[in-house]
Amino acid sequence: MSHPQPSPSPRRRSVLRGSLAGPAALAVPSLAVAAPAFARSGRPRAEWGVQAGDVTSHAGLVWVCSDRPARMIVETSATESFRNPTRWKGPVLGPDTDFTGTTRLRGLPAGEQIHYRVILADPDDPRRTGEPVTGTFRTTPKGRKEGVRFLWSGDIAGQGWGINPDRGGYRVFDDMRRRNPDFFLCSGDNIYADGPILPSVTLPDGTVWRNVTTEEKSKVAESLAEFRGAFRYNLLDENLRRFNAQVPSIVQWDDHEVHNNWYPGQILTDARYTEKNVDVLAGRALRAFSEYFPVSTLPPGDEDGRVYRVLRHGPLLDVFVLDMRSYRNANSPGRQPDDATGILGARQLQWLKRELSRSRATWKVIASDMPLGLVVPDGSANFEAVAQGDPGAPLGRELQIAELLRHIKHRKVTGTVWLTADVHYTSAQHYDPSRAAFKDFAPFWEFVSGPLAAGGFQALKLDGTFGAEQRFIKAPPRANTSPAETPQYFGEVDIDGGSGELTVRLRQEGGGVLFTKVLQPGQVGQQ
Repeated sequence: MSHPQPSPSPRRRSVLRGSLAGPAALAVPSLAVAAPAFARSGRPRAEWGVQAGDVTSHAGLVWVCSDRPARMIVETSATESFRNPTRWKGPVLGPDTDFTGTTRLRGLPAGEQIHYRVILADPDDPRRTGEPVTGTFRTTPKGRKEGVRFLWSGDIAGQGWGINPDRGGYRVFDDMRRRNPDFFLCSGDNIYADGPILPSVTLPDGTVWRNVTTEEKSKVAESLAEFRGAFRYNLLDENLRRFNAQVPSIVQWDDHEVHNNWYPGQILTDARYTEKNVDVLAGRALRAFSEYFPVSTLPPGDEDGRVYRVLRHGPLLDVFVLDMRSYRNANSPGRQPDDATGILGARQLQWLKRELSRSRATWKVIASDMPLGLVVPDGSANFEAVAQGDPGAPLGRELQIAELLRHIKHRKVTGTVWLTADVHYTSAQHYDPSRAAFKDFAPFWEFVSGPLAAGGFQALKLDGTFGAEQRFIKAPPRANTSPAETPQYFGEVDIDGGSGELTVRLRQEGGGVLFTKVLQPGQVGQQ
């Protein structure tokens, strides 16, 4: 999305500037904020916490970051006491991965709470180990009776709104943790690589927003070290680390992992950058992304290096994670009568059609990093998402979405729900062929949430090609309202194990429910 960025500032070596004066400094986590580095004395430490990701019925990934070379060891148990634990020998963490590592756990019992702890051992002396760091997750059930609850949102540390110790940091993650979901779907913009975090920002009312800052976040990310530092920045927040330790994630990416509104082959005109080739930047960003999140289809787990994948959560739910960034064509006015590449690329589209047809889950959640019917501009003439404001027959990237929607209808794929973020407000759109220029599809819903820690933006226009109708919206009246002025948003999905009903709740910071929609299973189209 086209969001304004703060002006650049000189590089700063003083860490946590803007947050060390006064009692508010107590809210800042006492982490070594520089990059992990080799140390010859002491024991390995994992102060960045732990994460689990891409959990299935019998497997899951566990992630950690060390402060020095270390062997990663994971122990699992059915209880917090860790009596008779199962031990998993992980990789040696070194500078080639920024001292991060992931261990794949296999053969886990389905539908159970798994307690795990990560132990870091000196690779030359296994007896020298650091203090264990603990976490937990639930494997997906084989039966449907347990039901499913998960959350989704996106957009973290955007528009210069970083970790503010005066507000207790990223408080919304504590709100989400208290919902105790089975997993969290992050819909992209996990970082703002193109958005420096300045020590302070003066708000319209004259008050001052203060940020925790680091050297890497003092400028736009270009080098691999700077991309790594951008991912590490968010882990300074204690709320996020607690959340990661309790709630496994399904993570996708979008533009701000690299640069606002980027597409493959782009040459940047942004004066802040010395490296103008976006493909070079994207390669570095994806490497850092794969190092800082446990994603099953990225190296070392999968050499293909895909972000798009499907996660199966028992008989009730399959989650289809899209990548609308890596395979798209260039942003344009979007009026082409022919467009085989579109926003997904031909290979990903065929994969999605095939996997949707194979799915036997009651609900098929399509995790889209961009909305379908909201008109997202890129400058004065081009468009960033699918819609381009022309309410007529599909053109440009709309052709690919029309092909997908036609496939869903003709293959009688039931229970599709689209979830997204990106636009920095929350809304619910219903799509119906009776209102549309393109009519060969079944009605469906799209729900939007976010941001989690970024600026709020005004509502966008709707495109009529697929008959979008807005049933709910909450957006600020002006651009880039701070998290102190506008609530942050997340969505919640509950699937009942008995009836199979799917309930969507759009929530705001503090947990309050703004909008609720209940969808019935097995129907082609929902009103």
